Formats: sequence, structure tokens, C-alpha cells
Amino acid sequence: MEARAPARRAWNWRSRAARGLVYQIVAIALIGAAVWFLASNTQRNMEVRGIQSGFDFLGQAAGFDIGETLVAYDPSQSYGRAIVVGVLNTLRVAVVGIVLTTILGVLVGVGRFSRNALVRGLCYGYVELFRNVPILLQLLMWYLVFVEVLPQPNEAWNVAGLFFLSKGGFAFPVPVWGLGQGLAAVGALLGIGVGWWWRRRAQRQFELTGQDSNRWAVPLAAVFGGALVGWIAGGAPTAWSIPEPQAFTVEGGASATPEFMAVLVGLVMYTAAFVAEVVRGGIQSVSHGQTEASSALGLSRGQTMRLVVLPQALRVIIPPLTNQYLNLTKNSSLAVAIGYPDVVSIANTTLNQSGRAVECIAIIMLVYLTTSLSTSALMNAYNRRVAIKER
Repeated sequence: MEARAPARRAWNWRSRAARGLVYQIVAIALIGAAVWFLASNTQRNMEVRGIQSGFDFLGQAAGFDIGETLVAYDPSQSYGRAIVVGVLNTLRVAVVGIVLTTILGVLVGVGRFSRNALVRGLCYGYVELFRNVPILLQLLMWYLVFVEVLPQPNEAWNVAGLFFLSKGGFAFPVPVWGLGQGLAAVGALLGIGVGWWWRRRAQRQFELTGQDSNRWAVPLAAVFGGALVGWIAGGAPTAWSIPEPQAFTVEGGASATPEFMAVLVGLVMYTAAFVAEVVRGGIQSVSHGQTEASSALGLSRGQTMRLVVLPQALRVIIPPLTNQYLNLTKNSSLAVAIGYPDVVSIANTTLNQSGRAVECIAIIMLVYLTTSLSTSALMNAYNRRVAIKER
């Protein structure tokens, strides 16, 4: 029996695929023409009015200071360097905020199903309070708490004389960086790789045999063990920089400014309320029969939630959770209201000094577009990975 040749697509107007391709080409052409018209028209009008344009200003000296930086910066450096500092400050808030928001939101969302009435009530009250107050007001409230309510640095609240909280921000000890710390970081990264491999192996074993092993003990041991081996190989350094309260500031160690703390706490508390509702809705979407079946098999409530309910709820949770991550990142632009030097604040200062309004706004748009698309791509990849594959 002869094998049939694969059917060829009929590339004519009656073909749905052909019409779809033509429509997409036409749409892209129209969008491109519109962008070209707007750009050329803007450029022509700016030239008529004698307004300078272009991105050459990024190489000029900025001339202004930035109060909080993750990389070295001084006013003699360029506008481009200043904007890089702002982008890093924005990413700092976004990344740390997403991690803390996920932890807090999941805990509150799961707490809504607690058998303890007090826990349920507190979780419900938290959600209703923080999601119904505008985020800008919450940022201003937290900023006032950090600069007005907290004590002066010389009277800072402290824990064991190591962690200090005051109007100057949050100060904490850090190791004096050297070879030992660098090798410890490398060892911890290798441990993360080993832990990832172990968790995948444990998941495959669970799917094949139904026997669930501890998926956290070995990864944690690998991370801490790798860091310990690297630290010992680097000479086992023990030098630490310890914060010490002074009259007007806390010197030594590392610190987070009141502006950063206000932005971070405000965004986390606000967004976690929405994440909690997303988690609650995802858990409620799982049939109650799954819980009853788990109980019949002898699983505890914790095992039922971790092994049965949450894996099925993830397909409902991930898409709206991605939206909340995007909202947190974009809401970080409100940090300009309390003086945190994010990319919006620094771009506004650059705009006022250089007069390049279109270029500065375009840079801000590009930064948030890039971060949003990157976050969406990562979450979509994770969504495909955890999706339930039905037979």
C-alpha cells in the first residue's frame, strides 16, 4: 500500500490560513506606517521649533547626585550612567518585591481556608484593608511611618545589637567581601544546581512510585554545604561589618534607606492582598472531591494542600498571578512621590536638565516594556511547565 503524500496547503483566498497571513502582514504594515508617520512628524516639528533631538545627550555629564545606588556613581558621570542606576534601583524593588509578595500572598491565601477562625478573620481583614486603599496613599503612609514615627538613629530599635531600625532606615551586618565570600557564593550556586536536579529526580520518583520524599532537605543541605566548602577553601574569613548607631546615622554594615523600605513594604503589602485572592480562587477551583479522596488515602491537610490541591490550582493561579507581578513592577514608578531614585525619577531629572522630553519618555517606556515582557515570558514558560497534561 502506497504512502500518501502530505497534503499541500491551498494558498488561495479561500484558505483560512492564507487569509490570516495576509491580514497579519497588512496589520504590521499599517502599524509600521503609523509609527513612521508619527516619528517623522515629531522630528520635523521639533526641527522647525529649534528643539534638539537624539540620544547623544546620554554621553554628557549628568551633574546631579543620586542618593541611593547599587553601582558606583558620581555627578561627573554621564546621563546614561545615571539612567542605568535608576534601572537597577527599579529592578531591585521589583525583584525583591515579587519574591516577598509571593510568599506573603500565598500564606494569606492559604490562611483563608484555616480551621482557626482567628487566622481566617485576620487573613480576610488583611485582604479587605490593603486592597481597598489606593497604593499611592499606602506608599505615603509607610513613608511617614519611616521618617516620623521611628526613633532617631542614636536611639534605633535593635535586635541583639546587630539589626537596627530607625529614621535612617534598616541597617544590618554584612561580611567583609573577600576570596572566602566569593568562593562561598560560587559553592552556593553549585548547591542550587544540585538542589534543582534533586527536586526533579524526587518529582519523577513520586510520579512513578507514589512515594514522596522530602524535597527541601537535600537542596537546602546542598546550598549550605556548598557555601561552607567554598568558605573554608577561601580561608574561612570571619570579618563582618557591624552597624553602629551614631548621633545622626548608623554607620557600618549595609542599610536600606527609608525611601526604599517605604516603597518595598507598600508594594508588597498592597500586591500581596490581590495575590491572596488569586490563590484563594485557584484553590476553590479544585473540586472538593479531590480533598475527600486525599483524606481517604490518609494524607494530612498539609500533604493534601501541597501534593493535590496546589498543583491543580496552579493552572488557574499562574495567569492572574503574572498580572499582579506586572502591576507591582509598574506601580514601582509611584516611588517618585516619596523620593526614591528609580528610573522614572532619574529620567525626569534628566528631562528637566537636557530638555530631551521625547527621548527620556521613550527610555522609560522601553524599560517598563522590557521588564514586563521578560516577566511575562518567564511566567508563561513556568505556566507551560506546571500545566496538567491530560491524556
